[in-house]
Amino acid sequence: MPNEALIVVDMQNDFCEGGSLAVAGATAIVPMVNRLIARHEHVVLTQDWHPPGHASFASAWSGGELFSTVQFPYGPQTLWPDHCVQGTPGAAFHPELDTDKAEVVIRKGFHTGIDSYSAFRENDRMTRTGLDGYLKARGFTRLVFCGLALDYCVAWSAIDARQAGFDVAVVQEATAAIDLEGSKKRMLTEMRQAGIKLNAAA
Repeated sequence: MPNEALIVVDMQNDFCEGGSLAVAGATAIVPMVNRLIARHEHVVLTQDWHPPGHASFASAWSGGELFSTVQFPYGPQTLWPDHCVQGTPGAAFHPELDTDKAEVVIRKGFHTGIDSYSAFRENDRMTRTGLDGYLKARGFTRLVFCGLALDYCVAWSAIDARQAGFDVAVVQEATAAIDLEGSKKRMLTEMRQAGIKLNAAA
């Protein structure tokens, strides 16, 4: 459909098996993501793109514990392993991902003090990536999401897309979840409440 775009979220090496923040089952969804890409006329890729020493890395904190929560100026923030550092192999797209059809790549998380799960707004909920303006300027009204991770970057992006006025679907079978302290169930509920279609064939 000419008014529909596929948003492929963070299909990067560090989130796949063998990566520093590997999501269980991530590599297995690559063929399905590629099938979605093949079926869509318009494709957008997002890419986590952190500078070295990013504030969301546990290694940036004295005594910082992996997957613990600390208070940032904008609220609670999970501390992650170093991942998707700019220019490193871990930040590159999975080698089997079909990137040729991508019309734009949105990089996020490059501000040192702000993490960014959503492809639309960083975690301070104020700093925008410009993706919503780009999509609206091109006339897209329906967005289909897939990629990594379901309960973080996919969910936050999909919810922000709904708030921006788009019709939104998430192909859950073409995602994988971190599921940190029940985050998968919680974010699936939030997406349903936001009016997002889950497991929609796209």
